[in-house]
Amino acid sequence: MEAVILIGIQGSGKSTFYRERFFDTHLRISLDLLRTRHREKILLRACLEGKQSFVVDNTNVTLADRQRYLVPAKESGFIVTGYYFSSRLDEALARNRQRTGKQRIPDRGVAGTYKRLELPSPDEGFDRLYYVRIVESGQFVVEEWEESPTRD
Repeated sequence: MEAVILIGIQGSGKSTFYRERFFDTHLRISLDLLRTRHREKILLRACLEGKQSFVVDNTNVTLADRQRYLVPAKESGFIVTGYYFSSRLDEALARNRQRTGKQRIPDRGVAGTYKRLELPSPDEGFDRLYYVRIVESGQFVVEEWEESPTRD
C-alpha cells in the first residue's frame, strides 16, 4: 500500500504526472474533483480503511498541508512517497495560461501559492522523496531527493 503526495504549485505538472504514472494503480484524491475537505476526508478514510493505494493531487505546498495525509497514512501502515515538482514561477504561469475554463487559475493565485511554498523534507516522515522536473521535450525527469534542494 502506497500513499503518494504530490507537491508543487499550479501548472507544475502534477495531474499529468498522476495520469502517466499512477492512473491504473492508485486512486486520485483531488480537491479539484471533490470540491470540499469533507468529501476529501471521506475518500481518504475509505482508502486507508480499504488499504487502497492513493495519490493526493493537490498543491500541498506547506508542511501542514502534507501532514493532513502523511500522518494518517503512516498510522495505517502505508509507505508514503513524496514527489516535489520543481518549477519556475514563469514556466508554471505559462503552462497555466494554456488551460481553459475553471482549470485556469488567476496568475495571482499561482504566485500566492508559490510564495507559500515550503520545501518538503524526509524529516516530515516520507519513506521516499523525489524531485520531478519537466524537460524541454515535455517528459518528466524523476530524481532522488538531495540534502540541500532549491525551490526552482
